[in-house]
Amino acid sequence: MSEIGALYIDEAFRSLRGHKRLADDAIAQLSNDQFFAAPDAESNSVAIIVKHMAGTMRSRFTDFLTTDGEKPDRNRDQEFLTAADATRAQILAAWEQGWHLVFESLNGISPEDLERKVTIRGEPHTVLQAINRQVAHYSYDVGQIVFLAKHWKAADWKTLSVPRGQSEQVNAALLQKFKASK
Repeated sequence: MSEIGALYIDEAFRSLRGHKRLADDAIAQLSNDQFFAAPDAESNSVAIIVKHMAGTMRSRFTDFLTTDGEKPDRNRDQEFLTAADATRAQILAAWEQGWHLVFESLNGISPEDLERKVTIRGEPHTVLQAINRQVAHYSYDVGQIVFLAKHWKAADWKTLSVPRGQSEQVNAALLQKFKASK
């Protein structure tokens, strides 16, 4: 298990760093008004999604191996509200603290820990399952951030992946790159 476990932890890091990079690059394109804007009264703004993710990260990864992943002091419903005086800097500071906690916690995990039991809302999970749960959750939320940012930027959106109409060129360049590395 230790070799595959080490590979799994590395892959979790890679995935989470990729999710963070996508979200950061999308957020960086937004004005303050766009960061706080919601498409309608029933939808979330990028600010709300970022705030929610920061709350989830704090709750799930504080004392990750030793306490329930739903901390008693978490107020999830408040994560979906922004105070009138909330600033982008405050929300992004919580975001950075959350990601720091995630990566710090994962750094403290050994391959042997992956089979240990932790709980989230009282439900038992192996550490591997708990990490998978968060990778999937963050992917879902980051997808919403990217979607909203792309919506707000419209024609001014700077793509975070393969630009439209350039798949063949990108694929050919990647093929050349991998052939050259052999």
